Amino acid sequence: MVSEHAAAQVLVASNRGPVTYTLSEDGSLDARRGGGGLVSGLSAIGSEAEALWVCAALGDGDREAVRRGVGEPGVLMLDIDEAVHSDAYNGIANSVLWFVHHMLYQTPLEPVFDKEFRRQWASYETYNRAFAEALAAQAAEGAAVLVQDYHLALVPGMLRELRPDLRIGHFSHTPWAPVDYFRMLPDDIAEQLLRGLLGADRTCFLTRRWADAFVSCCTELLGGTGGTAIGVHGLGADADFLRKRAHRPDVDERLAALREQIGPGRKTIVRVDRTELSKNIVRGLLAYRQLLETRPEWRERVVHVAFAYPSRQDLAVYRDYTAEVQRLANEINSEFGTESWTPVVLHVKDDFARSLAAYRLADVALVNPIRDGMNLVAKEIPLVSEAGCALVLSREAGAHEELGEDAVTVNPYDVSGTADALHAALTMPDDERSRRTERLATAATALPPQKWFLDQLRALREGA
Repeated sequence: MVSEHAAAQVLVASNRGPVTYTLSEDGSLDARRGGGGLVSGLSAIGSEAEALWVCAALGDGDREAVRRGVGEPGVLMLDIDEAVHSDAYNGIANSVLWFVHHMLYQTPLEPVFDKEFRRQWASYETYNRAFAEALAAQAAEGAAVLVQDYHLALVPGMLRELRPDLRIGHFSHTPWAPVDYFRMLPDDIAEQLLRGLLGADRTCFLTRRWADAFVSCCTELLGGTGGTAIGVHGLGADADFLRKRAHRPDVDERLAALREQIGPGRKTIVRVDRTELSKNIVRGLLAYRQLLETRPEWRERVVHVAFAYPSRQDLAVYRDYTAEVQRLANEINSEFGTESWTPVVLHVKDDFARSLAAYRLADVALVNPIRDGMNLVAKEIPLVSEAGCALVLSREAGAHEELGEDAVTVNPYDVSGTADALHAALTMPDDERSRRTERLATAATALPPQKWFLDQLRALREGA
């Protein structure tokens, strides 16, 4: 499999790739191509170089495609043992590294770094080694390799040992934990993670805050970052794509349906999130409930349009969180709803066209994560909102570094403060809201996906 690809000049490695295969009942394979910043970025390379995306086979369809030799040009899918992938992805990446960097642990009870953790960590090492070996086998002399995210934190160091000639970059799409929290990890594991990332020529982050936290960890545990350059590249929204996509007929249909659900003359508070624990959807609903309790003038006059799309439902804690979001939304509707007014319009089935419809009608965008690497929704809604929107934004979102000046800033834990912020956003004068929206849209598009990718590639090649 590996040898079927020509030596590549530019390689991207990520857990999830640009294409997903579904196995149909008749045995045929259906390919679905994804979107996002990396897909856009790779398309920007054009014909300048042979490019290869290395990713993992994530489901039965993907694994069957690998076994049949089915694939797309420029994509190498690795059929890593399913149990190894589960340990690495669910056991370590999403249940340990994600929790550390988002500071989500309930520390009286967790984490517990025991024998089972060590067993799963060995799988994480195996998983990372599979990527490193595939990249080493595929890369041309002196090629540029861009490794993505916390799933593959050990790859740069492993790849450096195999191919010292390569230019290696790593990008963290999450926050980075402050040193005191990061040191919750066993000392040897913490050091291994840092040394893995320092195997890169450049290791990069979404904001200066996350980059500084990483440097602090390296300084405290290792005495510094060695020869690794630290980069900051704040991924922006793709304005052209979003504005065009938001006015296609399927979005118009969903917009009409949403307007009917909301009712005429009402303001909207819009949120669009996955039900990840870090997104803070429950406290957002609690804040909305407090708004209705303490400011009864908003009853019948506002609707909270909340899209909470299930995420990581193979983990019990995420299933429980999704259920709590649904329970609380139903409780608010039972407490305050009338025959003609549903206070919370909640959707849990993923629908991109419906999300864009909600963007278009947003008067207020609520983005209140506990902690977030960036949060592109905060950047996307101001671009698409038809009447302009006031942005209520957590100071713990990476996007706050760029958008905070024109947002209504909240402490994500302060439900009363968030309720007050929602009121301030709803009562913001139209001219002020328009001016803020315009400035938010400008900031949000400063580094669109293609430029974000090419800036990293250029800096990696130039040794910046």
